[in-house]
Amino acid sequence: MNNKLKQALVLIFMVGVLILPYFVFAETSALDKLKDVGGASGYSQDTDETSFSAILGTVVGAFLSLLGIIFIILIISAGYNWMTAGGNEEKVSRAQDTLWRAIIGLIIVIGSYAIWEFVFSRLLY
Repeated sequence: MNNKLKQALVLIFMVGVLILPYFVFAETSALDKLKDVGGASGYSQDTDETSFSAILGTVVGAFLSLLGIIFIILIISAGYNWMTAGGNEEKVSRAQDTLWRAIIGLIIVIGSYAIWEFVFSRLLY
């Protein structure tokens, strides 16, 4: 199999695996049962902006957003290096490597953000 086709299939598979949990929705009755158990145990079900989970959610969201911005800057930088390579094969291959790694990193960050949003919205609230 062609190496580029193999890489593209692996990339598509990784995107599918990382993004798929975002589209899975938990059954509401199961969440209601968990809230009932938590309430019966004496845990508070109310959260506000000053709770630990809300602060943790803000910090993790900001960190993942910052990582996403860094990977987009790397993609733009690799594209610029590729355009200005001037026929130098070494610079082109280095730019391609940087571009592929930045794209894979961005996919991982987007997948992590999707998983975090699912956990934060479904389980912590």
